[in-house]
Amino acid sequence: MKIISFGATDPGKKRSNNEDAYLLNNNLFLYAVADGIGGNEGGEVASRIAMETLAKAMPDFLGETDKTPPSGIFHKGDRRTQALGQVIALSNRNIRQEQSQNPALAGMGTTLTTLLLRKGQAFLAQIGDSRAYLLRSGKFKQLTIDHSFVAEQIAAGILTHEQARSSPYRHVITRALGIDEEVQADFTAHKAHKDDRFLLCTDGLTEMVGDAEIGNILAEAPPELAVRKLLSTANDKGGVDNITAVVVWITEV
Repeated sequence: MKIISFGATDPGKKRSNNEDAYLLNNNLFLYAVADGIGGNEGGEVASRIAMETLAKAMPDFLGETDKTPPSGIFHKGDRRTQALGQVIALSNRNIRQEQSQNPALAGMGTTLTTLLLRKGQAFLAQIGDSRAYLLRSGKFKQLTIDHSFVAEQIAAGILTHEQARSSPYRHVITRALGIDEEVQADFTAHKAHKDDRFLLCTDGLTEMVGDAEIGNILAEAPPELAVRKLLSTANDKGGVDNITAVVVWITEV
């Protein structure tokens, strides 16, 4: 599999700090975005811990190093999905351990959306409201479901998508790393095709820029230019939050 990828983050126009983080690891074919939550810079710490844990632990969980993988991860299910589940649990544990050692970080957490490419397949893991999208054959679609209060209201028919965009509760997420002792993530697997373009992004992008415009930008430019255009467009429309985007283009399966 051959890919071209690019990622970037921007604090936006309203915030001085950036609680977003991203991972771009072409050696592991591992990509992720995270949007931290929590005051006193806790969000920045939580998202950074999640990215560092992914990068350091995934080779062991995948069994691709000389180290012995943790017991039990191959007992059931696909081992790539199992590995993602294990590394998410470890990230949650590491964030909570940091909280216990530093009371100023109490209540910090982070969203996490991760893409792992292996042998013609794309494995996604997600918790929170950072999203994964796919552009394939001109069709752009969201692959993840937001873990948020307004997403639940939309699913229940209480709110429309347009109403949700202006809801005062649109930033309330229902799942995140670091909040509870046990973490529940969503996992999906997709067959990868040549010319697929995956986008991972935080809500600083999707709150400012609609899906149709995001899809058009992704279709019209290679990854680096697309990411830079996405960030600048979000800022041009107000940039009310930190903005992060990672684009992965599969040029050969």
